[in-house]
Amino acid sequence: MKAEIIIVEDDAAIAEMLAYHLQDAGYVVRPIGDGLAARDYLLAAQDYHLVLLDIMLPNYSGLDICRELRQQRPQVPIMMLTSMDSEIDRVLGLEFGADDYLTKPFSMRECQARVKALLRRSQLSAAPEPAPEQARLVFGELSIDPERREVLLAGKVADLTAKEFDLLFFLARHPGRVYSRAQLLDEVWDYRYEGYEHTVNTHINRLRNKLKRGGDKADFIQTAWGVGYKFLA
Repeated sequence: MKAEIIIVEDDAAIAEMLAYHLQDAGYVVRPIGDGLAARDYLLAAQDYHLVLLDIMLPNYSGLDICRELRQQRPQVPIMMLTSMDSEIDRVLGLEFGADDYLTKPFSMRECQARVKALLRRSQLSAAPEPAPEQARLVFGELSIDPERREVLLAGKVADLTAKEFDLLFFLARHPGRVYSRAQLLDEVWDYRYEGYEHTVNTHINRLRNKLKRGGDKADFIQTAWGVGYKFLA
């Protein structure tokens, strides 16, 4: 079955270009140019696999769509489309739950590569059986179950997005080892592009907030200053 991609973009030229190249790559695409119409469709439909979401939309903000969609469908990959001079929009998009972002203007080759990587990770996440190296990981009060894609902290479910789970599971499989942001982009997002370190930083910050421990206990994910991040068992 071909993956269906929803393109939420009010610029007709950009939407047409995205639709043409993604269809040529073998995907089914549905362009939607209005923010409110996109929100209603995305919250009601169930059969799409990825969303390309512009931030500036008529009638409803792309950031609000991202936040609401993430609450209802945490496993659907979302890639925000942002302007080159709008760093705050990129950061907000990630904080609202986007998995990644593309900065306009962008090359279609890069877009196709990033879409393919997100879809591949999403399909792996939906696989019914874990690989042999994907056994349940337990670190005291933290339990990570790759088969159910469930994280428990002190017996309570941590509400993680698909990409947050992938990032946590990768780091937890290699406790104590430090990974740079570039290495995490390569391992978790399946691509290497300079300038997208915000993607890693924001996901790390969201994970820390969701896995916050009380008292004087250290965070599970720690910063190795000047190098990257590591999981503290």
